[in-house]
Amino acid sequence: MDNKLFSTYSIKDLTLKNRIVMAPMCMYSSENEDGKVEDFHMTHYVSRAVGQVGLIIQEATAVTPQGRISSKDLGIWSDDHIEGLFRLTSQIKSYGTKTGIQLAHAGRKAMVDGEILAPSAIPFNEDMKTPKEMTLEDIHEVIEAFKQGALRAKKSGFDVIEIHAAHGYLINEFLSPLSNKRTDEYGGTAENRYRFLRETIEAVKEVWNGPLFVRVSASDYHPDGMAPEDYVPLSQWMKEQDVDLIDVSSGAVVPARIHAYPGYQVPFAEAIKHGADIDTGAVGLITTAIQAEEILQNNRADLIFLARELLRDPYFPRTAAKELGVTIDPPKQYDRGW
Repeated sequence: MDNKLFSTYSIKDLTLKNRIVMAPMCMYSSENEDGKVEDFHMTHYVSRAVGQVGLIIQEATAVTPQGRISSKDLGIWSDDHIEGLFRLTSQIKSYGTKTGIQLAHAGRKAMVDGEILAPSAIPFNEDMKTPKEMTLEDIHEVIEAFKQGALRAKKSGFDVIEIHAAHGYLINEFLSPLSNKRTDEYGGTAENRYRFLRETIEAVKEVWNGPLFVRVSASDYHPDGMAPEDYVPLSQWMKEQDVDLIDVSSGAVVPARIHAYPGYQVPFAEAIKHGADIDTGAVGLITTAIQAEEILQNNRADLIFLARELLRDPYFPRTAAKELGVTIDPPKQYDRGW
């Protein structure tokens, strides 16, 4: 049986050289608090491209200053961000790696000065700020900010856009009944709670026709919250909107105890993949090539998203190729060592 981890993967007109994806991980390293790419980001991301990762998805990048998780988040709310982002994507692409960006708004989990926004005026926990319940005008402004962020992502040379609808940030807050207590057209039924994401996808697609991913938290780990089976119809709606892949994570919309173990989120990716007939990415304590290969060979997901393992080993593709007995081509400068 042929190896799958190092097989190509095509979506729309994009082809990845392998199925290893660097998952978006916040680095909180825009030290000047202006959202701009700094030297650290160049080293951090480009080294994983040298290591031959197939797709690198940049960390949650804020579409508004108010939507940052922290004041040191990367941003895409201004044309001033484009120059640094373009320099970064150009360097990554020079090693044959494709580039993605996760467009994000932190909602009630924003830890920045001033007013923060959420679907309902409910704080995440007793230590965090109470957000302002968004007006319809606020909603339309944030959706427009996602659209403008997508346009800037296009100008910055990204190959893939991922909309961040997970981990308790703004879009996830709309999706979950635990954080969305609205009584207007953006709250109540599943269709209404999906409306904010639906309109965000529509807005992004007005300016973006490339591959589009959405990251979801498939379980709220709460008896009254969202479960994987609830995300199947939502994923079907996303597919109807021409979303290409669901990046399946879980948790963090409310404080909850999560029993994490190797591959603990893979069943969620598998359920959504087969229930909604849409491609998925698996993420969560995936640390070895054989584990990744099992997920792909058993058709449980289509891409393998690695996070902490790529922090430990920027050259994980080389490590994985050795484990699977596969030969991959190193950058020419590293040929003697590899």
